[in-house]
Amino acid sequence: MLTSLAIRDVVLIEALDLDFGPGLTVLTGETGAGKSILLDALGLALGARADAGLVRSGSAQASVVATFDPPPAGGALAERLADGGIDLEPGEPLVIRRLLKADGGSRAFVADQPASVALLREIGAGLVEIHGQHDDRGLLDRAGHRALLDVFGRLDSAGVATLHKQWRAAEAALSAAAATLAEAERERDWLTHAVAELTAFDAQPGEEEALADERATIQRGARSGEELAAVVAHLEGSDGALAQLRQAARRLERIAADHPLLSESLAALDRAVIEASEGEDRLAAARDALAYDPGRLELIEARLFDLRALARKHRVDATALSSLTAELSTRLTAIEAGEEGIAALARTAAEARAAYVAAAETLSRDRADAAERLDAAVAEELAPLKLDAARFRTVVEVLSEDGWSTAGRDRVEFEISTNPGAPFGPLVKVASGGELSRFILALKVALAAEGGAPTMIFDEIDRGVGGAVASAIGDRLARLSATAQLLVVTHSPQVAARGAQHLLIAKSHEAGHEGLVTRTSLRPLDADDRREEIARMLSGADVTDEARAQAARLLGQPAPVRQGFLAL
Repeated sequence: MLTSLAIRDVVLIEALDLDFGPGLTVLTGETGAGKSILLDALGLALGARADAGLVRSGSAQASVVATFDPPPAGGALAERLADGGIDLEPGEPLVIRRLLKADGGSRAFVADQPASVALLREIGAGLVEIHGQHDDRGLLDRAGHRALLDVFGRLDSAGVATLHKQWRAAEAALSAAAATLAEAERERDWLTHAVAELTAFDAQPGEEEALADERATIQRGARSGEELAAVVAHLEGSDGALAQLRQAARRLERIAADHPLLSESLAALDRAVIEASEGEDRLAAARDALAYDPGRLELIEARLFDLRALARKHRVDATALSSLTAELSTRLTAIEAGEEGIAALARTAAEARAAYVAAAETLSRDRADAAERLDAAVAEELAPLKLDAARFRTVVEVLSEDGWSTAGRDRVEFEISTNPGAPFGPLVKVASGGELSRFILALKVALAAEGGAPTMIFDEIDRGVGGAVASAIGDRLARLSATAQLLVVTHSPQVAARGAQHLLIAKSHEAGHEGLVTRTSLRPLDADDRREEIARMLSGADVTDEARAQAARLLGQPAPVRQGFLAL
């Protein structure tokens, strides 16, 4: 519920602070007093287009602050605020502020946190409904008629939405599988050849690195073998270093007893022979260890060449050949088993479609039943509103399959016929201004029991009617106000008399620096002022005692006494 509205520097309004209560609040005033300005200001807070013309002349900016009751915890509005990044404490009033600069720039705040205008419009739609003769939203927007019918009939389309998503997901899976299979079929021959080739080659994970390491080892061994051969040549044979050393030791042995130094020399030569022999043994062992098979090196180099050539052919790294074999094998297997898989997916999609269609058909029947009840409820409201010659109907049309959605298979639209024998047509196109207002009211009364926005605004919905029709409008507005807060801009005394709160909008001219300045003000009326205002609405500028008496009767007040007489 809207609890307060603070307006600064909007057109003719310099400063205005309003408090609103529950029930029906009526706003009256002479034509041109500025009632539309008040609605424009509220619209600005609810996300309407920023128009620099709304900024009061001479002011740098205009501002509007609308305060609403705290939104219910866990409700759709609270969730939307959270999704929009707005942090609102539980139980905290919802404050929306909009600033409009004279150059047309604007800023918006929700709970003192910056917000987009798009967010204002979204949350505003859930807070306030605005209805008037030229309103092309709400009940006049056929895009919302299906949702309104579902609310009236208490129909839950969530199950249909879930089934629709499952069906579309199954269809998408089938389409993707069919596309994959079709593409794979086109390359079956290539896949068969490639898989055979890769399988025959049998590349192993890490094979390239292992072969390269083995080749490097063999190549190092080949280089070392050449040096070993030269060393061994120096040591082995009758003329080798070891043989010469042994021969020298034998010669020295024959004369070693001749002098102690010779004995020591012989001992040293014996040690050298022993060490050289050990070195020779180790050289032989190293030669055997470093020996390589030239045929093995040739095989390794051939395998590496083929491995890398195959990788280049398939445009992958050599390390990916083994995984490529598995991938292409899987694709080939998918082709071979593809028809069976496609058939299974097709059965799943068909079953999902059948489940959706069954649920949607049930929803369509429920909507048709709800449409009959809504038509009957609206029909009951037409005669008192002097629309007894008019007819209203809710059209529920089953769409072709390309129009099916998560909301079902139906298009729903409200249509009317204003005269006997006249064809039905869309509500917004057929009704005249006054008729349209009354149709909107009849619809709102019929839909009221199922809820709606907590605050509704009716802008001159009673224009062009009077007497019994105006009384009927006032009665229905009063009934609506039992379940929602209503703000009604009216020129009808019969409607104004039904308000729980009465606000008077007035325009005044005051002297300013540049001549007369026009300002709009608004004030709540007490019982006496209210009777006087309704009397003015009845009689015009010259308020008569008879008008005051009639106003008192409309308000259910005692007749006023003027100049010693009881006005009758």
